[in-house]
Amino acid sequence: MSDIIRHNPTALWSDAVSFNRIACFVEVPERGSDIETQTRVLLQQAERTLAAIGSDKSRLMMVTIYLTDLADRVGFNDVWAAWLPEGCAPARACVRADLASPELLVEIAFTAATR
Repeated sequence: MSDIIRHNPTALWSDAVSFNRIACFVEVPERGSDIETQTRVLLQQAERTLAAIGSDKSRLMMVTIYLTDLADRVGFNDVWAAWLPEGCAPARACVRADLASPELLVEIAFTAATR
């Protein structure tokens, strides 16, 4: 039986959680004032997390995208499509949500296969 691995756990969350070669993690952008910038920053952060857990963006299985305004889908999708490797789009859901901080426009929950 495999153990659950918690990457950089704190009292409230872990940077990522892995089990049986599947990892889950959430990213919010560290900076940016528009949807395109926040999305680029968030995806750069996701690449670092994926590398840290032994994965990469071609191994994404599922994402849940939270947008504060669904009108931002066009800008988000432009950045998202350019970031993903061809033929590697994960299953995804995109929903409108109130996020924890008013300056946040996007948050993504990721599930990825690890090596």
